[in-house]
Amino acid sequence: MSSEPPVPRQPVRPPPRGAVRRDGLFLNPDGTRAGPSTAQVWRLMRERNRGTPWPAWVEDPAYPAPQPPPEGHVAVTFLGHASFLLRFHNGPTLLTDPIWSERCSPFRFAGPKRARAPGLAFDALPQIDAVLLSHNHYDHCDIPTLQRLRDRFGMPILTGLENGKLLARHGLKNVAELDWWQDAPLPGGATATYLPAHHVGARTLLDRGRTLWGGFAIRPAQGGRIYFTGDSAWGAHFEEIGHFAGPFDLALLPIGAYEPRWFMHQVHMNPEESVRAFQALRTRQALAMHFGTFKLTQEAIDEPARALAVALAAAGIPEEDFVVPGCGQTFVVPLTVA
Repeated sequence: MSSEPPVPRQPVRPPPRGAVRRDGLFLNPDGTRAGPSTAQVWRLMRERNRGTPWPAWVEDPAYPAPQPPPEGHVAVTFLGHASFLLRFHNGPTLLTDPIWSERCSPFRFAGPKRARAPGLAFDALPQIDAVLLSHNHYDHCDIPTLQRLRDRFGMPILTGLENGKLLARHGLKNVAELDWWQDAPLPGGATATYLPAHHVGARTLLDRGRTLWGGFAIRPAQGGRIYFTGDSAWGAHFEEIGHFAGPFDLALLPIGAYEPRWFMHQVHMNPEESVRAFQALRTRQALAMHFGTFKLTQEAIDEPARALAVALAAAGIPEEDFVVPGCGQTFVVPLTVA
């Protein structure tokens, strides 16, 4: 008999579950109330002029137009903020949280204004097969853009529970609502799974938590896995996602809109936490998002990229494994084909 000590067994994880509601409000994956309190929101509004000013406009370099990827690859184009164009070989072609509007706001004359142009002109878009809509905040759920996409492509929108009512009021009726961990088919034989996030859904101060928020795992028919976070604070749900939905070939991870931490830690990760999420997700590569387009918080426009480089170095992760993309830059990523 061997004298070697037995290898300890890994704990068995309970199967993931859908979202939980309390008093009509969705809770975070850890069971906590979602989002900041009203008092915290008013305090943040009083402090809205603090922080580092952004430049009025940033002119990005011109990148080559995105092309269809070769077999076994996905072409990922960063369009700014949380918007990506995902083109899989033989389909599907997807958009995440698309926004071409000048402001992410309920008003055309006020609210956070775009500091750089979208990474691709709207008229240059290829045929879009579906939109993945993570939640209903104005910087992710831009109704004018969704209406333009509907008029041009007539594509379905996949989103979280209870978001369909808002979309239907604006004539967007080709909508599939999903619970956390629920699958939905995509064109070309692909599958999207709606996944948990630690955040909150809201369009006003009065409807927080009444609509579900989350991210997506995309599995094309030919194999491979891509993860789109949407918005999220750090939490143990990333380990659960890595365990049950990973490993991933690529994760699209937010790195910006995180100051002041007394408020933003409830809804957004800072770059150090994004690196922790990168590790927990079991992803081979990552692209950064949610930075440098709309001034939502107090950090400088270039601070997320600088802080990410520091966090990657501290974790011993090569910078080429977690890249800050240029707006309009396309990456051709190999997929792990089963």
